[in-house]
Amino acid sequence: MSFHPSRRAFVAQSLGGALIAPAAADGRLATQDLQASIDKTAQAGGGTVVIRPGRYVTGTLLLKSNVTLHLSAGATIVGSPNLADYPSAVAGVRSYTDNYTEKSLLYGEGLENVAIEGAGTLDGSGKAFNGPYKVRPYMVRLISSKRITVTGVAIKDSPMWVQHYMACEDVAIRGITVHSRVNANNDGIDIDGCDRVRISDCDISSGDDAIVIKSTLLRPAKNVVVTNCVLSTHCNALKLGTESNGGFENIAVSNCTIYDTRLSGIAIECVDGGLLERVQFSNITMDGVGAPIFIRLGDRGRPFEAGGPKQPVGKLRRVMIRDIEAVRAGATGCAIAGLPGHPLEDITFDNIRLEFAGGGKPAFKHGEVPENADKYPEHHMFGTLPAYGFYLRHAKRVQMRHVQVRTAAPDGRPAMLSEDVKDLQVTGSAL
Repeated sequence: MSFHPSRRAFVAQSLGGALIAPAAADGRLATQDLQASIDKTAQAGGGTVVIRPGRYVTGTLLLKSNVTLHLSAGATIVGSPNLADYPSAVAGVRSYTDNYTEKSLLYGEGLENVAIEGAGTLDGSGKAFNGPYKVRPYMVRLISSKRITVTGVAIKDSPMWVQHYMACEDVAIRGITVHSRVNANNDGIDIDGCDRVRISDCDISSGDDAIVIKSTLLRPAKNVVVTNCVLSTHCNALKLGTESNGGFENIAVSNCTIYDTRLSGIAIECVDGGLLERVQFSNITMDGVGAPIFIRLGDRGRPFEAGGPKQPVGKLRRVMIRDIEAVRAGATGCAIAGLPGHPLEDITFDNIRLEFAGGGKPAFKHGEVPENADKYPEHHMFGTLPAYGFYLRHAKRVQMRHVQVRTAAPDGRPAMLSEDVKDLQVTGSAL
């Protein structure tokens, strides 16, 4: 089957069972032609749509079950800079993301066996979009779908969250590169109320949080593994929360490096109800972070849908953080904080070595640090802490094993300070 570059429509070519979308030669919008290739492949029972080298400017593309989108090396799918090219898609499941955008570059809901792969690029044209959430599309959004694979591709310059996977099962994201610092809310990967997720071997540089596990609906994020990733961000590198309505269970994060990160390297937050338990972080190195570790049980209590009741205080327990090393951390310190009557429970730190900037002064009085129960959680939410290393408050059964902290400059504060902490055990530590 031949292809003439002056023809208005793409001609879908068959080669080895795969559909190939030839490159457009006239610079026109490629949405209809790419969508036609995806649809034709789905109607044939599934297969691969291969995007050959070239630049394809497109609006929303609807992904389909049993279809793989393969971006060849040199192929770039570019999001149209015109918001009118992104029709609204209201998800069938309610969540707090109803308050965010309903537009996406690549979108699917209720799908099975979906893959995005290859050595090509997704470019979101993020600089072209200004304003609130509603006028800035996601790049990749998949809802209530099963068996999703994203491998190899480079994703850049998103107008909003780079990737959002909500209420999905069996998600595998491997070996992708994300570079997105051109707009607000440029989270690298958002895993939202999903079950059985594996993220590995990714390189992410993002304007907002790099890898975020959250629950914006009454469905827990659970059975999630993150490993072998390199992360840098203007916000938090590895984060659970802020949205926590459905909670978090069985989360394991390991073997990651973090550099040049303004806020926390590890942020564990449960502030909108929900149960957070059985969470482990291990084998993580950091260079240049605001705070290496931040753990917060709060009481923002934001409902996941409009008009819903304020959520009760959740529970945060059974967290282990081990084999962590950080240098060039900021001067604030690490807050590990629950609430009066709602303590953190069973928190273990093991083999931790942290270097902070130092320079603090001893000015602490009992009860002086504000509770800020409903304040948005960040490592600096209490101001500079009364300890340069760890400030523990409202917790029980906390173990500090082989924990070493130091400062680059002299600091008048103690290395660790605890308030309203029961059953604190410190062994083999320099605190």
